[in-house]
Amino acid sequence: MKRSIFFKIFGGYFLLTVALSGLIVLISSYLIRDYQVERTARELRDIAAVVGTGLTQQPFAEGKTSSIDHSVKQLGKQINIRITLVDPEGKVIADSEEDPQKMENHRTRTEIAQAFEGNTGRFLRYSETLGQQMLYVAIPIHKDGKTLYVVRASKFLKDIKIVSRELNARILQISIIILILALVAAFIFARTIYGPIRELTSAIRRVAGHDFSVRVLLKQQDELKEVADSFNDMTDEMQGLFSELTCQKEELNSIISSLQEGLLVLDSEERVLFTNESLKAVTGRDLENGKLYWETIREPGINELINKVRADRHNHVEEITVNGYIFLCSATFLTSKEEIVLVFHDITEIRKLEKIKSDFVLNVSHELRTPLTSIKGFIDTMDEGELSDEQRGYLAIIKRNTARLINVVKDLLVLSRLEEKNLTLELEPVDVPDLIERVLKIFEEQIREKGFSVEVRAAEGLLPVMGDAFKLEQVFVNLFDNAVKYTDTGGIAVEMETRGSDVVISVADTGPGIPPQHLNRIFERFYVVDKSRSKKLGGTGLGLSIVKHIILLHNGKISVESTPGQGTKFIIALPATINPLLTSS
Repeated sequence: MKRSIFFKIFGGYFLLTVALSGLIVLISSYLIRDYQVERTARELRDIAAVVGTGLTQQPFAEGKTSSIDHSVKQLGKQINIRITLVDPEGKVIADSEEDPQKMENHRTRTEIAQAFEGNTGRFLRYSETLGQQMLYVAIPIHKDGKTLYVVRASKFLKDIKIVSRELNARILQISIIILILALVAAFIFARTIYGPIRELTSAIRRVAGHDFSVRVLLKQQDELKEVADSFNDMTDEMQGLFSELTCQKEELNSIISSLQEGLLVLDSEERVLFTNESLKAVTGRDLENGKLYWETIREPGINELINKVRADRHNHVEEITVNGYIFLCSATFLTSKEEIVLVFHDITEIRKLEKIKSDFVLNVSHELRTPLTSIKGFIDTMDEGELSDEQRGYLAIIKRNTARLINVVKDLLVLSRLEEKNLTLELEPVDVPDLIERVLKIFEEQIREKGFSVEVRAAEGLLPVMGDAFKLEQVFVNLFDNAVKYTDTGGIAVEMETRGSDVVISVADTGPGIPPQHLNRIFERFYVVDKSRSKKLGGTGLGLSIVKHIILLHNGKISVESTPGQGTKFIIALPATINPLLTSS
């Protein structure tokens, strides 16, 4: 149950005051009783001394004890004190309350024994004779250096308790008055503390309800006023920040809503945190916040992508088909909250255009191949006939350009086949040094004509690669073709080694090199660095693009290093182990 701080403060003071008051009453009662006992003991001792001094004048020595007993009884009634005289043998000589002849020997009584030892005897006990608790004080009476007898004075404890009770009653009355005053003061103090705190609490609730206009103004100059001033400063700052955040949130929502790409944010339990209208439009699904995404979108591709991102805790990009539309879906994993952000880029039209372009290239290539082959045949026939030098020169130009067109058509057909998604590689263990040796034989004549050297180095224990031998041969044919064409002096160096689970092959030449601004584009179709030289040497601009496609089909990597004027090095890394992903692109 919730308790108010007012009742905590007031209740604390109430309990503390009651406890202290009770403790004071108890201690006072004990001290008063102790004081009364001590005071009564002193009075009894003085009375006993006076009585003893007076009795020394009586004929005690002559054995007239009856007159002494009579005097003691009269004196006891006058002063309301029990007086007892005991001789050195312990026999009671006189007693103000009882007949001495009927009383037992008192020599062993504690106070009597202490008195005969020369001390003032004192003891508090229950009197068997009178049936009440009494305080006994005994003193010895000396004469001529001898102890004549012991005078014992005693008083009922109930008389002491009566006085103590009266004093305790007064103390209790005073304590109750003090308690009431203390509680009134505690109530006022608790109200003084609770008032500002209640005001601060009310203000905090209003701030929690986004009411930043509230202020707390306290009059007293204390720590609570400092808290109130700090609270006012805080609300001013929060009001400014909240306004700024509201503007930013509205701006962000406007930006997200205007995005053409679909946006989907999932929490750690794969529930929808946020989505925009574009995603609903492109997917045709109405995703509700707080629901599991797969309750609405049941596409295996999206499920696999999300599971992969969740397992790897890394970002992934994949093509996914939803309702006949093709999306490039990028999934980002947010480590802090284990959320996933998916952005859907509609690339349906792009893929359609690529398909149209690919079909167009393929159809045109097929259509051009037959007439180009016929033209080449007629050119060869004409070249065998009698022609003038001028005609033969024109024929050579036609022949060279026809051959270039045939090569372009051939390379375009190769690229079209490589880009087919159902392409299957004929995998087998391929001995890379043997493959390099076979390819170099194709260029032996050209290398000999240019007169440069070829150096081939293979590391010991080189592992074979799993790949399509024919397509890998195309890779190195294209690389060596470029190296031979563009190298005039120096030579070609081929190095092969095993790095981890990959076989790394580098092909370096001493040609003119490639300027840095061209390095990131040399694998594009029809891209050539030196167009004039490429035309002169009959290049199509498709060789390196074919090389890259084949390497990627083998799950390999290719990179290039080049320094203008010093040469170019192509570095290829191919997996040396069997991988089922090699069966398709």
